[in-house]
Amino acid sequence: MRRLMLAIACAGLLGATGCSSPTPNLYTLAAVPGTPLPTRRLAVELRRISLAGYLDRAEIVRGTVSYQLKVSDIDRWGEPLGRMLERVLTEDLVTRLPNAAVFAESGAISTKPDLVVEIDVQRLEPQGDAVVLLAQIAVRPEGGTAMAETVRLVAPMGDPASTPAQVAGMSAAIGQLADTLASLLAR
Repeated sequence: MRRLMLAIACAGLLGATGCSSPTPNLYTLAAVPGTPLPTRRLAVELRRISLAGYLDRAEIVRGTVSYQLKVSDIDRWGEPLGRMLERVLTEDLVTRLPNAAVFAESGAISTKPDLVVEIDVQRLEPQGDAVVLLAQIAVRPEGGTAMAETVRLVAPMGDPASTPAQVAGMSAAIGQLADTLASLLAR
């Protein structure tokens, strides 16, 4: 009975207010400009990006303090973070590798790639007034042996309390990752 009364109250039938959740703020990462590198013509496939489980959520992770996750109550991603990272990183790579055809594995277009890029994002969060990106990356010819490394990138983000500043810092960190990958792919 108690649940029924609460449902009726929230539906506005008893004149109650305040039962609705606040409208979430939706955010998206954005591509950042980079320096084009000369390369031969090649097809590059960006495989699905693996995310640490704590990042794989709709809510924006604001960081960790004393082993505790800080997650925003109303700030959310406009699309799943893994897919958004693939989309933005693909766009970043296209600007850095103008002679390459860069496509995401999860996209509608595919072809036999010359090189395959695999990424495992282990950390992407604010730390102080910067965003830290820790990832393992591998670049390999289709069917060949991978050249792998771990990268730790740090991008300034401005006001640590600002979600837009955090998202801009995350976009900058993804741009730095694109710079690192582009230099590997252009060899």
